[in-house]
Amino acid sequence: MLTTLANYRLVSNNIERSLTSTAAQPQVARETEYYLANIGNVKSIDDFLADDRLFTYAMQAWGLGDMSYAKAFMRKVLTEGVDSNDAFANTLADSRYKEFAKAFNFKLYGEATTNWQSARQGTVDRYVRQKVEEDAGSQNEGVRLALYFERKASSITSAYSILADQALLKVAQTALGLPATMSLLDIDRQAELIADRIDLEDFQDTTKVQAFLTHFAATWEIENSTATQLAPSLLLVQPIEASVSSELLSNLQNLKLGGA
Repeated sequence: MLTTLANYRLVSNNIERSLTSTAAQPQVARETEYYLANIGNVKSIDDFLADDRLFTYAMQAWGLGDMSYAKAFMRKVLTEGVDSNDAFANTLADSRYKEFAKAFNFKLYGEATTNWQSARQGTVDRYVRQKVEEDAGSQNEGVRLALYFERKASSITSAYSILADQALLKVAQTALGLPATMSLLDIDRQAELIADRIDLEDFQDTTKVQAFLTHFAATWEIENSTATQLAPSLLLVQPIEASVSSELLSNLQNLKLGGA
């Protein structure tokens, strides 16, 4: 069996080949074909939410697959858009909702929303990338985490960006030697612990990101070599179980982490 670092490098260094191979998988190809054939028919938020297959594809593409059931919550995200500072998506700690609302900006573009590249090929590209990461995670969760961090690194603007994303936080904790119990501390103290150990501007430099992930992969291998791997979906998905009420879900998601 290849090590975490070897597996990560194998996928990362051949990412275009991995993307092409994954896109050609029968299930992925079928879902993508359906999405591209039907997204242009969506002219409103109602249309979007009414087609479960289409909506689920889009949600999975933007890393929100486990929130596909929360249509009332997502309707609010889409209805308010992102142009206003107090728009719902802008008040949430998790930036994925803002990204989703920008890609499907019905508030700004109305019926023309799904004509934009972000709603079409941009979403398809993200869907395929998500599948590549999921496939990697089915063999080694550390590889999935590394690939995810690599993809998100340039968007990290503060320690709060890391704290707001459980997958990024897991990578940071592992690489920086921070215990999971740090989450019991005040949020500002957690941010200090991260900022004191890494120059966040390094994440804008691909070479430094690779060095950081090399250290993460080596540490992950040591800590998890004899442990049972976590299920692939556990770390990248923050949303609450489906049994949680929409009101409570909204309140939890609305715990804005300062500076994120």
